[in-house]
Amino acid sequence: MEVNRIEEQFNIIAKEYDVNRKKFIPCFVDFYENTTEFIASNISYPNTIVDLGAGTGLMSYFWYKHFPKSKFILIDIAEEMLKVAKERFATLDNVFYAIEDYSKKLPTEESDVIISALSIHHLHDNDKKELFKRVYDKLPMDGMFVNYDQFCAGTNMLDGWLDTYWEKGLQNSGLTENDLELWRERRKLDKECSLEQEVEMLKISGFKQVKCLYSCGKFSVIIAIKTDEM
Repeated sequence: MEVNRIEEQFNIIAKEYDVNRKKFIPCFVDFYENTTEFIASNISYPNTIVDLGAGTGLMSYFWYKHFPKSKFILIDIAEEMLKVAKERFATLDNVFYAIEDYSKKLPTEESDVIISALSIHHLHDNDKKELFKRVYDKLPMDGMFVNYDQFCAGTNMLDGWLDTYWEKGLQNSGLTENDLELWRERRKLDKECSLEQEVEMLKISGFKQVKCLYSCGKFSVIIAIKTDEM
């Protein structure tokens, strides 16, 4: 099964994942930290934050810095990745974990904020649409979904530009050849849509406030708020 391939690939690189993030994501600080700070400075304190495809808990860590009293639920199919997250948050009693396929099932707990980082692009478009509908239904009014992810450009020519530029940067980043080979294997699992396509999917799911907050090359952050306001 494809889910098993994703689980296998990310279990392989669990320990090295955080160490190499800044090399794989050239806009790391803006993408992870600054965009999260911007969102956090404009929202009410959430009771519960759910992290889909949480991996090592890196994205949850940046949210935790702003909301240390919130309840965090980290979901991932890769057990080894979540083991790293458990080490990261070992001293905390407000962080919980679930080894599950979030594309099939969301947690039963109520959640004010649902986040995801560099995970949903592994889903086929139809699965993305179904997930976004479940996310919308799960959120309370004024709840929000934030997706930090990688996207294609939407045309073959511009996709080539983005991919070539990214790979050239990685070759000069200090990553080992083994790191790059594992990355190329993981890339085979990618099913990127364009930023514009995902914004439209979220609107069709019911979200009326959808906005790209940050974009650089292949990496963008989209926020979708469940509200009656246009």
